[in-house]
Amino acid sequence: MAESQLVVVCLTTDEVVHQVLDPVADALPGRVLVNLTNGTPQQARATAAWTADHGARYLDGGIMAVPQMISQPEALLLYSGSRAAFDAHRPSLDTLGSSRFLGADAGTAALYDLALLGGMYGMLAGFFHSVALVGTEQVTATEFTSLLVPWLNAMVCMLPGLAQEIDTGDYRTDANGLQASRDALANILQASTDQGIEIDLLAPLQVHLDQRVADGRGADSLSSVIEVLRAAPGLSDSSPPDPGSTHDAPAESSDGAQKESRQLTGSGRRWDSSPRCRWSRRALLRVR
Repeated sequence: MAESQLVVVCLTTDEVVHQVLDPVADALPGRVLVNLTNGTPQQARATAAWTADHGARYLDGGIMAVPQMISQPEALLLYSGSRAAFDAHRPSLDTLGSSRFLGADAGTAALYDLALLGGMYGMLAGFFHSVALVGTEQVTATEFTSLLVPWLNAMVCMLPGLAQEIDTGDYRTDANGLQASRDALANILQASTDQGIEIDLLAPLQVHLDQRVADGRGADSLSSVIEVLRAAPGLSDSSPPDPGSTHDAPAESSDGAQKESRQLTGSGRRWDSSPRCRWSRRALLRVR
């Protein structure tokens, strides 16, 4: 660190970061510290304040890639903190992958990082459960996954529509409402119990669906389950978050094209109509 103006750390935990940096803190003044260690937003903000106290600028980062992807454009790295530091050192940061600046709040990159990982782990939980379920009847994971992947690709195309419902707080739908999903998940859990597999990965969702139905919201869209997660004081159905973001917009596709969505006749659900999603629906029809 004696000569470089850019210091990049990527360690196992926030605690280890400080075990490494605290002894050399006197060398930080005038430098830029980029911390790519996975951590929480509060940890990122605390490290940003610590860095500022030692006369340096700070960027927190989230790596949306596996190690083998680093240095490839498919690797996405999220940054937040000092915009000036990001702009000054972007050529170096871009050697790690595609860089995305999310805002001046040092905690924002960690928030996005953990939220994106949360979506991934939720998908994997469903995958593991479904494979275990069919495996009770000697269906191999490989065989089943050939059906599961097109199905999940098609379902991913629902997410922009669900996001729009969440942002507006308008959960009205003329498609199957939350009650139908509640009943389907109850059947999944019962069948899983009958087949002798654990239900711990999916059971918490059933609790939330039951609560929404008990609250008289069974006709709402499935997306309304987010209101259970917003149960903290000051958050309610009547006060959805402002859809205007204070952060940079999510990255566009490589050609900059804005994705459109189209209304499916009689469903009340808006689907992403990008070529990938149109392909996903065709693939789903082929395997059904």
